[in-house]
Amino acid sequence: MAIISKAVIPAAGFGTRHLPITKAIAKEMLPILDRPAIDYVVEECVLSGITDICIVVSRGKSMIADYFDRVPEIESSLAKSGKTALLEKINAYMGKVHITYVRQPEMRGTAYAVDLCRDFAAGEPFALLFPDDVMYNPDKPVTRQLMEAYYEVNAPVIGVQDIPPEEAVKYGVMLPLERRGKLTLVGGYQEKPAVKDLVSTLTSLGRFVLTPEVFDFIKTVKPTHNGEYYLSTAFDDMAKVKPVYSYTFDGIRYDMGGREGFLKANIDYALRDPSLAPFARSLLKR
Repeated sequence: MAIISKAVIPAAGFGTRHLPITKAIAKEMLPILDRPAIDYVVEECVLSGITDICIVVSRGKSMIADYFDRVPEIESSLAKSGKTALLEKINAYMGKVHITYVRQPEMRGTAYAVDLCRDFAAGEPFALLFPDDVMYNPDKPVTRQLMEAYYEVNAPVIGVQDIPPEEAVKYGVMLPLERRGKLTLVGGYQEKPAVKDLVSTLTSLGRFVLTPEVFDFIKTVKPTHNGEYYLSTAFDDMAKVKPVYSYTFDGIRYDMGGREGFLKANIDYALRDPSLAPFARSLLKR
């Protein structure tokens, strides 16, 4: 069984829920305290043992590559000032992970974005992380949990949690066939169903481990009425003919694609930071 060392992060979306700020700033660069959201996603990869990442970007998102690049002028200034801790912080991933980028020329859906990474995957299994979803688990990163589940079943694994029906309908839910602890063999994937049509509340929340066969199913995906190709369709087709599992992961998920999740993430991370927690508590009480 192949060891998973690669991850794909699709980061080419418009960020319409955060307009107007996303006219000028990539939504993945919106901060949780002093780090952009995508930094937490890359950190999750590194802590999970990923060594190569491909980030899908689009026009106006060069700031993502700039962020993960070195800035000799700042490094020199910090070194001269003896600010070694801050110097290490701004170069946290240097030597730990190799990041490449692929440009998405037009918005044609999640399946199209992932398919752009076919050559990067090179026939190997890979992790897929959507940067709208920031996961908090200091004991074991969510991607690491899914990787271990993959090593157990040797099949694609979709990260899920049980969430209330009124929330589940905003995402994709699994058709469960056979449950074994946190693992569930699934027979299909429902994308944003109506509450009355929910087959379960096992909800997909932006983390996957996929096998290279997913690209074969992406080839057959038909566009929706708006011309986009959805990855959920490929998952649904694959689950009907091959073993696909969901894994109920442990962790707190923040939906950084919306204002509520953005605000909650900043409050929670401030309360976890020893240097900020007293101020954050007093601010919230006031």
